[in-house]
Amino acid sequence: MRGKDAQLQSGMFSYIALEDRIPVNHPLRAVRQLVDVVLAEMSPEFDKLYAEGGRRSIAPERLLRALLLQVFYSIRSERVLIEQLDYNLLFRWFVGLEIDDRVWNHAVFSKNRDRLLNQEIARSFFTRIKQQAAELMSDDHFTVDGTLIEAWASHKSFRRKDGGNDDSSSGGDFHGQTRTNQTHESTTDSDARLYKKSKGKEARLSYLGHIVTENRHGLIAEAMTTHADGTAEADAALLMLKDMAKPSHRITVGADKAYDIGSLVSVLRELNVTPHVIQNNTNRRSAIDGRTTRHVGYEISLGKRWLVEKAFGWLKQTGPLRKVKLRGLPKVDWLFLFSCAAFNLLRIPKLRGAQYA
Repeated sequence: MRGKDAQLQSGMFSYIALEDRIPVNHPLRAVRQLVDVVLAEMSPEFDKLYAEGGRRSIAPERLLRALLLQVFYSIRSERVLIEQLDYNLLFRWFVGLEIDDRVWNHAVFSKNRDRLLNQEIARSFFTRIKQQAAELMSDDHFTVDGTLIEAWASHKSFRRKDGGNDDSSSGGDFHGQTRTNQTHESTTDSDARLYKKSKGKEARLSYLGHIVTENRHGLIAEAMTTHADGTAEADAALLMLKDMAKPSHRITVGADKAYDIGSLVSVLRELNVTPHVIQNNTNRRSAIDGRTTRHVGYEISLGKRWLVEKAFGWLKQTGPLRKVKLRGLPKVDWLFLFSCAAFNLLRIPKLRGAQYA
């Protein structure tokens, strides 16, 4: 018998709890459990950000859970995120809202950029997520790489620093003009730099994001954002690996030929880090010689380099890092760290399930 499509929707009350509407095997359940553990550990840090008296704020835990949903589901803006929180029961459950709770205004995120949504909180969140995955991560073998993050600034905003008049009568055609980071600066994002990662590509106003992945499962072990320039990749690699190096035993790090720099290789070796870098022999002498390439571990490290590309692919395809909508290095660095933590969050429950299957 055919059912009727009587759309009266006259029910005033619901007797099904929000918890019961979420499937038991939904992937976000394991993620929520992991997030709650980490946010509980961060509670003392949150206490220091707020006054003891006054009007109650929106719980910082709820703001961070909401932003995780924005990364997980590729939601293009905070305004759309709030719209979905208003009617999406799954989102309400993950954030911690009851069915009847009012959703806050999207401007709350902007107002919390300095206090809550900053580099310090993102670094703490990322580090605690990494600690939750300690049993899944390799302690000895890593891969480092960098990627271009397009800034929220156009070429037309790239103006002379001395206030001189650029020839803009051509409507944005800059062909034949000399435009460098030494003489020009973006008027909308002064931290962005005109940069191209490889030959034959167009230069864009960008930042550089750097990550170190461990070679067992490809989880992100370290991350940071820098200005885009020719030495940023090597400098960032030293900063990240310096903190990860262990005096007690040697670790290895794989990298592409952009890291085949004599000074970088020598410093890494002094830090007790074996550089498994692809040799760059094009019209030059490589800093990597037979002392490194003769070992079986060298080829194994190079074969694991796809793991770092997998992380970058997710951060740009699903995450918000193909073109960031925030301006300034501190804010971009916050978003990069937070997105790397989100990547690990999704991977950890899957890896644990495979480990105990």
